[in-house]
Amino acid sequence: MAKLVKVVFVYDFDKTLSPRNMQEFSFQDLIKSNKDDWWADVNVFAKKHNMDGALAMMFKLITVTRKKGIHLTRDDIVNLGKDIEFYPGVETFFKRISDYARTLGLDLKHYIISSGLKEIIEGTQIAHNFHRIFASQFAYDEEGIPFWPSQAVNYTTKTQYIYRIRKNALDDLYNPSSVNEYIECKDDLVPYQNFVYFGDGETDIPCMRTVSKKGGTSICVYAPNDEKSYHECRKLYLERRSDFLACADYAEGSELDLICKNILNKIASYILKPGDEK
Repeated sequence: MAKLVKVVFVYDFDKTLSPRNMQEFSFQDLIKSNKDDWWADVNVFAKKHNMDGALAMMFKLITVTRKKGIHLTRDDIVNLGKDIEFYPGVETFFKRISDYARTLGLDLKHYIISSGLKEIIEGTQIAHNFHRIFASQFAYDEEGIPFWPSQAVNYTTKTQYIYRIRKNALDDLYNPSSVNEYIECKDDLVPYQNFVYFGDGETDIPCMRTVSKKGGTSICVYAPNDEKSYHECRKLYLERRSDFLACADYAEGSELDLICKNILNKIASYILKPGDEK
């Protein structure tokens, strides 16, 4: 039996798979604060200290909960994921499209690269579909209480995970040499043309451009019935920041579903069949 060819689908999370930022669901119940007031405070703090937004959010989460006497644990943060809502078809998309890929001789794996919290994503009903979830996360003490960020992912640092996925350097995130290590056997690398990146806006531009420039495909999705989201996505498409734009409807037979299948068909067409010249 012929070896299946590796293909990678990489997704942003907020507003790509879910219609809102993950902290906008039950997050405010956890911190006992209005979400608008919370984010205003985070933004003021980030500006005052010239701090990365992801780090500012994580620092404020630790300090605010401590100040309010909230016993915040990892389980509490993970539990927030159960209330996350998704765009149409998302819950069934990953298995459906992977099954379709397998009929073409492709081994499709799904990854998340998000500036949001990994712990929240791990608590969602779709978490089991992903080979790896790369996102901001905390370090925890022996009681499971967060005391410091262990990873902070923003729109520019997201690109390093594209290289990690390509080289299968998925663990040991503390070790920068693993992602920069030279791989002599090119068969051990996932070809860039076999990458598809899904995003929704400007913060996804670095990943979209990285994938597209190297021969892969980027897709910008916009929220259903949201004119502003559509025009933002269309702008990136017209500026050639993304290769496709589509409504964030992942249901079978949708425009996005058909685009994904056509991309997989194209990748499968590159596979050499028995007797083909090399």
